[in-house]
Amino acid sequence: MLRFLRLLAWSFITAALVITALGGAGYWLYSDAQNAGPLAASRILVIPPHTGIAGIAELLTEAGVIRHKLTFEAIARLSGHGAKLKAGEYEFPAAASAMQTFEIVAAGRTVKHRLTIPEGLTSAEVVALVRDAPALDGDVGPVPGDGTLLPETYTYSYGESRKDMIERMQRDMTRIVAEIWKERRPGLPLATPQEAVTLASIVEKETARGEERPHVAGVFINRLRLGMPLQSDPTVLYALSPANPKLDRPLAHADLAVASPYNTYVVKGLPPGPIANPSRSSLQAATRPERTEDLYFVADGGGGHIFAKTLAEQTHNIAEYRRAMAAGSDSGAPPISPPLAPLAPPPEPEPAHTVAASGPPAAPHRHRLVQQASRVRHCRPEPGHACPH
Repeated sequence: MLRFLRLLAWSFITAALVITALGGAGYWLYSDAQNAGPLAASRILVIPPHTGIAGIAELLTEAGVIRHKLTFEAIARLSGHGAKLKAGEYEFPAAASAMQTFEIVAAGRTVKHRLTIPEGLTSAEVVALVRDAPALDGDVGPVPGDGTLLPETYTYSYGESRKDMIERMQRDMTRIVAEIWKERRPGLPLATPQEAVTLASIVEKETARGEERPHVAGVFINRLRLGMPLQSDPTVLYALSPANPKLDRPLAHADLAVASPYNTYVVKGLPPGPIANPSRSSLQAATRPERTEDLYFVADGGGGHIFAKTLAEQTHNIAEYRRAMAAGSDSGAPPISPPLAPLAPPPEPEPAHTVAASGPPAAPHRHRLVQQASRVRHCRPEPGHACPH
């Protein structure tokens, strides 16, 4: 009996010690899980794919994010959420506790990167940006056609596929074009969504000012209706170098005669396809252009344009532009590159109603003057864009 009592007493003592030890361990574990971690400043860490709980705990400990890997493992296993831990790139804030660290990884709150695709780039230029994005993975694949990628700011996580990013841009452009095409103004001389994208790409390259785009589109729509050549300098640049339509020199008269279906000086109507990837605003301008009688526009010297209905008005605007350019030179202001010399002696101005009544002019001289005087009007503010003066 005495032996039994002693055994019972020792059992109670052992149980008490075990309970005390477990309680102490539990308290220590709770405290270690909740207390501030060792990071003095935020840190970004990549957890590779197929890394288990023990491997993640080891990685976090070695990186100095947490103090004890056993604490992280215990949290993962006791919570029952260890299977939710995801690979990826994570940013852990300064002094993050082991519990906060676990919650960040379990929730998959990866670092979000941004890739901005400027308006008016060719697809080759877009592909180059995607290829240079350091957090993306894999090959880009073949260069898509121009006009198939939507200029936008895209967010992505570390390790996402470059090919998937390109396909995402294509899906977004297809969706936006379909939506805008449905809302187009009736009666436009545009037969397909592709033609709308083509016109939008020209508008995009003609002006960087969003408020001007509907007006510029309206001028080109008028020219299409009258059968007049568009004579857009950006199409010439594209004809000279489709992948990278920029020159390290001004456009010359000889360039305007280059044999290409994209040269709208020698080929009437729209070119066979887009010359860039237009923005949403340019797509909207092309499908809902401003109602105008204007057939011409010339640079105003300040980044915008002056529009005209007749050749006489256009001639006056060109003269005003040249006077402003000369005044700027006399005042010591940075010079504006002058227009190209005339292609031919300017003809006598024709009444605007003559064009409307007789259809397209017999020769393309009616629009040449706007091109002669507006080499700077295509200059865009994006870095690296060559201004065809």
